[in-house]
Amino acid sequence: MKAVYFIGIGGIGMSAIARYYLQRGLIVGGYDKTPTPLTQELEREGGLIHFEDDVHQIPEAFLDEAETLVVYTPAIPAEHTELQYFLAHHFDVQKRAQVLGELTRAHKGLCVAGTHGKTTTSSMTAHLLHQSHVDCNAFLGGITKNYNSNYILAPKSDYVVIEADEFDRSFHWLTPFATAITATDPDHLDIYGTEEAYLESFRHYTELIQKDGYLVIHEGLKMQPNTQEGVTTFTYGRESGDFHATNIRMGGGEICFDLVSPLGNIEDVELGVPVSVNIENGIAAMALAQIAGLTSDEIRRGMASFKGVDRRFDFHVKNADKAYLSDYAHHPEEIRQSILSIREVYPDKRIVGIFQPHLYTRTRDFYREFADALSQLDEVILTEIYPARELPIEGITSQLILDHLRPGVAHRLICKDDVLRVVRSLDFDVLITLGAGDLDNYADEIAKIVEERSNC
Repeated sequence: MKAVYFIGIGGIGMSAIARYYLQRGLIVGGYDKTPTPLTQELEREGGLIHFEDDVHQIPEAFLDEAETLVVYTPAIPAEHTELQYFLAHHFDVQKRAQVLGELTRAHKGLCVAGTHGKTTTSSMTAHLLHQSHVDCNAFLGGITKNYNSNYILAPKSDYVVIEADEFDRSFHWLTPFATAITATDPDHLDIYGTEEAYLESFRHYTELIQKDGYLVIHEGLKMQPNTQEGVTTFTYGRESGDFHATNIRMGGGEICFDLVSPLGNIEDVELGVPVSVNIENGIAAMALAQIAGLTSDEIRRGMASFKGVDRRFDFHVKNADKAYLSDYAHHPEEIRQSILSIREVYPDKRIVGIFQPHLYTRTRDFYREFADALSQLDEVILTEIYPARELPIEGITSQLILDHLRPGVAHRLICKDDVLRVVRSLDFDVLITLGAGDLDNYADEIAKIVEERSNC
């Protein structure tokens, strides 16, 4: 194999694999719908990228079926012209998850699965290992602030950290050495159909753990694991489970605690990103790190130096007067936990959220749960639904969520293009933008407005 062609190369997961092959010296290129900072970075690193679904734009370097691997994301429609071309001409065509699966068999895979928390937890795990004597390769679902990348390369390490995505059952291609499961709140019901099928998918995932491997699972999940003989299972939680925190101290913008662990307790763990939801994320990451053989000092140092992930509880403005942060939360339980964490940091402040719902199907399936979670805010601003891969569904709009907010919660529905104008007029101490769509494209401009208002 001399070349790798990616259909959907600009995706956060796809671009990480593209970087892996670029750094191994292969010819790398591909298609994506629109230019983004990620595609621009890949082009600077040598990627050959175009933005029209046009077979004639595929560079000649990728037209030898004997020497080219084609990787595609499940978000690409089946009728995509370039995908159909490669299939018709008998190229080796694989899903992104298949490629990641091969990496878990070539290395010791430390994988993080779950409805929410997996990006932060896998990024924490990768940072812990990378700054230790163990090191790791990593393929992550977000841009880590420590490395300004979604990818870490360590050719001499036996370990690879992978975010195990349940969308389209992608994580069923993996063979983890050790995995953490953070949550199993139903999602992607457009794929799974029912909660039972969603939980069964996670149960099957636990069957794929290597026979000498490890499962670290959050306490209280509805899903019952079904690991093969020889797999060691641990539970974890904030204040109970095999791995848990004790002596939690919050104050002065810091969170510290002691880790209780069957592999050795660690005192005085300080969170580099001090929000309460990261206590549990950190416990899961430290459990995987201990399984990989990190020392207590390495873990303590790594937790304190972890800077977080773009769009995961990501502060853009934080001063004595006002704060603005963005969060990728797009599932009701993620939103609930995000707002609860903000309330712990700012217990007496007026907190306003701007939420862009993601997917018509997710809005249809969970509009009541979204409304309940958002009702914890002092004011709720909703934009229209971000469709991503979907076509509109009759009767499914953001208004469904607003109609089910708790009585007395201030709210309004706006066009996304009016976001900056609305921010200028809002009354808030803390502002958060929520969602997995493109609202974050406004983050820098929103931050400027909040800074200006802070200085008034």
